[in-house]
Amino acid sequence: MAASLLALAALIAVAASDFTVLKSPQYQTFQKGNYPLPGERIPDVISLLMGFSVEEDLSWPALGVGNLFQRPRAAVLVTVTGTEKLPLGENVISYPIENPVPYSVDSVVNSIHLLFSEEMPIVLQLAPIDERVYMVGKANTVFEDLGVTLRQLRSRLEQDNSILASLQLSSLNRNDETDHLFLSELQVLQDIPNFLSRHKHLAKDNFPDIYSLELTGLEEIKKRYGEDSLKFTEASKILADFLQKFADDMYSMYGGNANVDVVMVDSFEIPLVRKSRSILESASISNPGSPYNLGYEYNFNYAVVFNIILWLMIGLALAVIVISYSLWNMDPGYDSIIYRMTNQKIRMD
Repeated sequence: MAASLLALAALIAVAASDFTVLKSPQYQTFQKGNYPLPGERIPDVISLLMGFSVEEDLSWPALGVGNLFQRPRAAVLVTVTGTEKLPLGENVISYPIENPVPYSVDSVVNSIHLLFSEEMPIVLQLAPIDERVYMVGKANTVFEDLGVTLRQLRSRLEQDNSILASLQLSSLNRNDETDHLFLSELQVLQDIPNFLSRHKHLAKDNFPDIYSLELTGLEEIKKRYGEDSLKFTEASKILADFLQKFADDMYSMYGGNANVDVVMVDSFEIPLVRKSRSILESASISNPGSPYNLGYEYNFNYAVVFNIILWLMIGLALAVIVISYSLWNMDPGYDSIIYRMTNQKIRMD
């Protein structure tokens, strides 16, 4: 009986969050099935989808082997808190998330900066309600007029071409502060493709872009009115429609060469980890003057650089040996044009 209860509890914990693939290129394959994805490995999935390497191997059967000579031009990751599931249609592929913990796509952004620093691709990380924004590269030009603060979002909703002009609301109230914040996030989902459409040439280059959005408006409605309220039901349906429209627009903008994924989490769990100290504390790694003389930790580029230098030195050493052997065994009378011309000149004289 106890084992059955534990298994049921584990199943409920796994089903408490969801990773959904809304759009993906045709050359990328996802296996259908119940394959739990560890919450802390979500950034690694995005890295692999973009063609980047990861520090630790990911054994997730749902991710199939794609085309080695193609990779998406953009990765779009939307995180929605406050719900375990949204009505996103039947044509999407969803996987349960195991141990949903807070994550970031900083590793993917660092890979883009490392490989394409001169081209300055579009990098946009945005959490509208929390007023957290990170724009790098050409994103500063494309999304210069995008509302990123609460004051800007309120002002944007008051304009004539905002979503309020065409959105029919029943239980949601545009004058309510919580509802207003939720509607502001929907406005951001509509404005991003609109601003990008003014710079379509940036979506056709060969440099990968990344978009990371964090939407918490639905969670605020759930906290205030409850999960069974009419407002939460209406907000969930509207958000699902906007996410589908957002995915279609971004996918079309990049010519079908973009990944659009949605992570739906009821609430993030911060795991309790028991920390232990060692007599050889890792502070010596970052301190060159450590008495233990410990080396620095290697990053994932170490193997690549090591192989390049190793085989280049081996090739140069073999070239020197072959050239030296050829010069040592060369017959000056037959193999050298210098001696040959000298002998002819002596005979003519």
